[in-house]
Amino acid sequence: MSDGALKPQISDDPYRTITSECMKLTRRGLSSQYPEFKDMEFKLEEPPSPDFGDLSTTLCFQVSKATGTPPMELAQKIASSIKIGDSLVESIEVGGSGYLNFRLDHKRVNELTLTSIRALGCDYGFPKTNKPERILVEHTSVNPIHPVHIGQARNTVLGDAVARMLRARGHNVDVHFYVNDAGRQSAILAYGYRKLGQPKPDIKQDIFLGQIYSITSCLVEIQALKRRIGEIEGEAITPEQRELQEKLHEWVSAAWELQERYPKLFSVLQRETSQENDIEDQVNALLKEYEAESEATKQLFRHVSNLCIEGFKRTFLRFGVHFDFWDWESDLIWSSRVSETLSRLRQTPYVTVQNGVLRLQSGKAVQELGIRSLLGIGEGYDLPSVALTRSDGTTLYLARDISYSLKKFEGHSAVINVVGAEQAHEQLHVRVALAVLGLKELAGRQRHFTFGLVRFPGEKMSSRKGRVITLDEVMDEAVRRAQLEIERRTPDLDEKQKRRMAETIGIGAVKYALLAVEPSHEVDFSWERVLDLEANSAPFINYGYTRAKSILGRLGKIPSHVDYGRLNHPLEKRLILRMAAFPNIFVDATDRLRPDDLAGYANQLTEQFHEYYEHVDVTHLEDLELKNARGALVEAVQTVLRNCMAVLGIELSERM
Repeated sequence: MSDGALKPQISDDPYRTITSECMKLTRRGLSSQYPEFKDMEFKLEEPPSPDFGDLSTTLCFQVSKATGTPPMELAQKIASSIKIGDSLVESIEVGGSGYLNFRLDHKRVNELTLTSIRALGCDYGFPKTNKPERILVEHTSVNPIHPVHIGQARNTVLGDAVARMLRARGHNVDVHFYVNDAGRQSAILAYGYRKLGQPKPDIKQDIFLGQIYSITSCLVEIQALKRRIGEIEGEAITPEQRELQEKLHEWVSAAWELQERYPKLFSVLQRETSQENDIEDQVNALLKEYEAESEATKQLFRHVSNLCIEGFKRTFLRFGVHFDFWDWESDLIWSSRVSETLSRLRQTPYVTVQNGVLRLQSGKAVQELGIRSLLGIGEGYDLPSVALTRSDGTTLYLARDISYSLKKFEGHSAVINVVGAEQAHEQLHVRVALAVLGLKELAGRQRHFTFGLVRFPGEKMSSRKGRVITLDEVMDEAVRRAQLEIERRTPDLDEKQKRRMAETIGIGAVKYALLAVEPSHEVDFSWERVLDLEANSAPFINYGYTRAKSILGRLGKIPSHVDYGRLNHPLEKRLILRMAAFPNIFVDATDRLRPDDLAGYANQLTEQFHEYYEHVDVTHLEDLELKNARGALVEAVQTVLRNCMAVLGIELSERM
């Protein structure tokens, strides 16, 4: 180190350390020239070109609006009044029409950043919050009636990433799966399974049960539609009849598809139900018996649900996802929590009884309780009333979800529900109900993390009609495609290694594809993009990681003490500043629940690393000090890529 240099230090957020110094110097100049604005908030940004410095601020434009003084004049006064002294900042310049541009002392910035990364290792990038909370994250919660399909898998991968990020931030996180076993769909499956004589699955449990559910659901719908058409049949065809006939045609077409795919199972179920004139009534009766804890029905539903969950757990194990708790919907009902919650709601002026159905008057509650802002509901929108029970007294999903929300807050200060965009209204009604119960604070601390659908080109999915692409199928195909590429690139590897690499790369590719798109947007899933080695994919990032590992293998052990001041190439400076920013980006992404920001960061860092390696010699240097410094830089890239992907739940292969 040169005379006067700062003592090497370790920072859990080098970028914050750097920007804090820039801001401190700026405020010093602002205070001396314009003390009335010394507390003004301003931001630092990276300019579009390194010609304008390393960081920049538009502060002078903000002050100009308040004073009428030209920004350039303000910038010149502030810059000239700042005495930099011993700092990470080398100089402050005036640029454009009034920007303040900061040029950093890259020797010190390099040392701060790379020393921190090398010292912290796996912990680098994850500053801890000063206010840790106990947070419950509920995600996936697939009905236990069929295997997890690719659309639901986006829920899984987003929820898992959010939980990992929050834990890395220092929060105490419990991950819950809500087992929806008390709904009509579960009753349809239980009915079909019982009609088959409760057979033992000869394939993966959730796949087998999904086949039974799709066939039974199809037969139930066809019978119900035929009955309804018969009830309103007349001489003239009405619009209602035409609509019902169209629906019947759709379901008959679905039945033909199911019969073709599962001939034996379809034949047995069709035979067993053909003499039944009231399948739907029997399904509803089963549901009512389950809520009433009829022992035989309880055993049937629980057996079917547990079978399906066994299949889920096999899928999640392969996908690298873990749940801390499995919460049963039926347990809420049997514990009297739901009935107690409904009793409390009935005592408020916002629940009414209409034709034997309990209804929550959400619009009235929003207006009278003044919770539009709390719930993010615009002035021009009126939330409609919603049913909490059926006319036969059985509870609907919403009633149970309100009770479940109350349970979630027992021991937790915040709740995050990872639920599809199509349930936005349902989630709003739950929060309205919390406010109706006098729990506005809880309504504000329950967050709906919404996400868009996953679309396969040319595919229209429907679990009821058996038209789904399962997560198991997608993982199998991803691994198969990855293995073909591995065979082409490294044919000499033994089969066990190839399989392990393909599993890691293929599954990582699927996860990244579901994470990299902004959560609220839809994902168009295409294999060309998912396994692209050239851009924005897990294999692309993995290739950057293994390239770094290969370079380090050629360089050998990097000394602990390195002259980071030798790293003065423009691409090196940019790469190091990008790595310095990782903790800052992680904190922002976690606080905003945006795993896609971390995926984008990993992709950008990989792009910069590839560009660096293609333009700067790292391994063929005679200058040992420079070689070691560049080796330390490559080592840091490898660490940051690994850490960033790991906090998203994506494992990187050590070879490609």
